[in-house]
Amino acid sequence: MRFDDSSVDTSQLEDRRGGGLGRGAAIGGGGAGLVGLLIYLVVAVLGGGDGTGANGTGIEQGTTGSDIATRCNTAGALDHYDDCFVLKVFNEVNEVWTAQFARAGQQYSDPRLVYFSDAVSTGCGTASAQIGPFYCPPDRRVFIDLGFLEQLQRDFGAQGRYAQAYIVAHEVGHHIQTITGTEQRLREAQNADPSRRNALSVQLELQADCYAGVWSTLANSAGNVTINEAELDEALRAAEAVGDDRIQASAGGRVDPESWTHGSAEQRSEAFLNGYRGASMAACDTVPA
Repeated sequence: MRFDDSSVDTSQLEDRRGGGLGRGAAIGGGGAGLVGLLIYLVVAVLGGGDGTGANGTGIEQGTTGSDIATRCNTAGALDHYDDCFVLKVFNEVNEVWTAQFARAGQQYSDPRLVYFSDAVSTGCGTASAQIGPFYCPPDRRVFIDLGFLEQLQRDFGAQGRYAQAYIVAHEVGHHIQTITGTEQRLREAQNADPSRRNALSVQLELQADCYAGVWSTLANSAGNVTINEAELDEALRAAEAVGDDRIQASAGGRVDPESWTHGSAEQRSEAFLNGYRGASMAACDTVPA
């Protein structure tokens, strides 16, 4: 995939790597931060790519540091460093959604991206690195341990840079659900009818997948990011790889649809494609009011 420019905005980043537990952000791995997600599913819910490029800086939480800003804005950084690449995708995702909301007469508020290692204390609870990438609604932050990213490639066969882009876009999809009130409505519905907790969680996750597909098309159309068919396939393979049925089967357990919290491989790839083809938020209106 190609970007329209190579500049990386580090003002959207909080680098907490090497600093142990930080304060004020999240748990709820790979999804909406909802209590009740099955942890063994969450562990491999999202992630991807080659973590060898990540450079732990050990910067104090809440700061970005001139070192990562300088390194990520040097020639070739996006090809060589996962932390620079993931942050650049995060920049582009927010840029596209800002423009899209503005066209609809609405205001988009950027989330923040947090890099951490080992564990992090957040507004949703304490998360270990093994939970994988996740979004915390109270903190409005996406949390990623870059060392975890290689698991999707190594264990689930979802390779390629666009697999990483899908992950970032999915997590920002949960931010959209937060600022539009969808996440809060779903929480209330789950509390009102606990028997629907898993089914509603699946709907929320599939909508985030759909938003990731919408972003892919909008970014490509606007020229922010150029992707080809092979890269689209990378995103679809990543979505399939984190299907609940695939994860349950790979763990040697019984495939149990009643326990799913994120959707099957087919459902997740189909949701991404629906957003990709529909190219609008309306194409993702699948969560009941």
